[in-house]
Amino acid sequence: MTSEISLQEEYVTDAVDHHGFAARRSNTGRWKAACFIIGVEVAERFAHYGIGSNLISYLTGPLGQSTAVAAANVNVWLGISTILPLLGAFVADAFLGRYRTIIISSLIYVLGLAFLTLSAFLIPNTTGVTSLPSSFLNALFFFSLYLVAIGESGHKPCVQAFGADQFDEKNPQENSDRGSFFNWWLFSMCAGISLTVGVVYVQEYVSWAVGFGIPCVFMVISLVLFVLGRRSYRYSKRRQEEEIQPFTRIGRVFFVAFKNQRLNSSDLCKVEQEANPSQESPEQLSFLNKALVVPNDSPEGEMACKSRDVDDATALVRLIPVWLTTLAYAIPYAQYITFFTKQGVTMERTIFPGLEIPPASLQVLISISIMLFVPIYDRVLVPLERSITKDPCGITTLKRIGTGMVVATLTMMVAALVESKRLDTAKEYGLIDQPETIVPMSIWWLFPQYLLLGLADVHTLVGMQEFFYSQVPTELRSIGIALYLSAMGVGSLLSSLLISLIDLVTGGEAGNSWFNSNLNRAHLDYFYWLLAVVSAVGFLTFLFISKSYIYRQVDGV
Repeated sequence: MTSEISLQEEYVTDAVDHHGFAARRSNTGRWKAACFIIGVEVAERFAHYGIGSNLISYLTGPLGQSTAVAAANVNVWLGISTILPLLGAFVADAFLGRYRTIIISSLIYVLGLAFLTLSAFLIPNTTGVTSLPSSFLNALFFFSLYLVAIGESGHKPCVQAFGADQFDEKNPQENSDRGSFFNWWLFSMCAGISLTVGVVYVQEYVSWAVGFGIPCVFMVISLVLFVLGRRSYRYSKRRQEEEIQPFTRIGRVFFVAFKNQRLNSSDLCKVEQEANPSQESPEQLSFLNKALVVPNDSPEGEMACKSRDVDDATALVRLIPVWLTTLAYAIPYAQYITFFTKQGVTMERTIFPGLEIPPASLQVLISISIMLFVPIYDRVLVPLERSITKDPCGITTLKRIGTGMVVATLTMMVAALVESKRLDTAKEYGLIDQPETIVPMSIWWLFPQYLLLGLADVHTLVGMQEFFYSQVPTELRSIGIALYLSAMGVGSLLSSLLISLIDLVTGGEAGNSWFNSNLNRAHLDYFYWLLAVVSAVGFLTFLFISKSYIYRQVDGV
């Protein structure tokens, strides 16, 4: 820890300009700090996907779970690990600050990975009823898994927000660079995810314990890298006018507005002086704007809420409909780490003579797609769009999110068609009741759905990151990133619930379940078509909501 790090964040280091920001650093200085932080994220994503990308194989293998139960467990873990960042972001923004939160959460993360490695070492590395682990080892495994999720809760929202903090949005050049930062953040993150191909291979063909231990080592390296870069970061410092916690002042807006909601114009006398002229008539005030007024019978000295606080509270409320509609993207997105992988297990996995790949390694195609398209998007499409729209970011973040939702719908349609082809091939060769026999259909057929999902990520995931970061009050930027993550988390939980309900309705393992452990008797194609409809309806709703959305203005821009 360094002495210049304070508990509440506002971009300052040593010299301060008239905006309260650090003296302008060179472009090289900004990106040097950002690169340290991006390096931390690369290692963390490697660790996360080193566990999650092949988790369904571990649950259905050494732990002996059915396909439906394993898929539900994976989705629950993914969901919780991306919802908990709301708590981590709250702790960071209200108490510890981003830097300290990252340090503490990284230590918890490493501890969870160490216990996970230990549990895998103690659990037999084989499949079958006779080798199922004891209740204690099962409990140790899931305890370790969720300890990792707790570590992620502070790491995931704060690292990205801390990286974006290195760029001053009040400065046009730095604001433009921040847009590029979100693009290259995803690019670098995918580079880390791509490295998990080797970990998946180790898990499948060497040892699960070693396969979980490698991510643990990478997280230790991540922590060391982050500390090494501490002198180059733009830290935050609490400003005198922001002594009241942001959650306190924004919470007060809702409390006062609720208290004043039934009052009429004769009961209201004082209007906060900063209010806009159009807000001066109490009869015309919206629900939250009623926090700007004070009733006639209020005790002497009672103050109305400041208009800035009301604006911040209003900005948060406006995010709710957008957040809800992005769930339609998050639910289909959750499938690549479960059912896409299980499809690959049943298919011919030799992509070149003598080279057979683990099915989970296909997830790297998403990263490859992103790494191929991000440079094109950032260096070709954005300048072209900028020349047409005059928007520094090319197109608005909401348009970018919507584009990805359309691609996600197309992805599920392609996945449904490929699964129908796989089922027809199994039927053609008489393999319906031979789940252990490889279906004579190349795993190459799965490539398009992975590549399309990567293309969707470039638009929707990056758009969501930048949108929620920029549209929350400045002091709540960690919360903004956590909102994006929580949408993906709730999507995973909804996916888990949907899988469990459909499995129950369609008869479970004893019936004709869409998720039968014998995938040749399952109907993942029906499920993918259902998700395509969900995604399409979600996009239409998102389109309707986004048309009326008013972007939050940043002071000084």
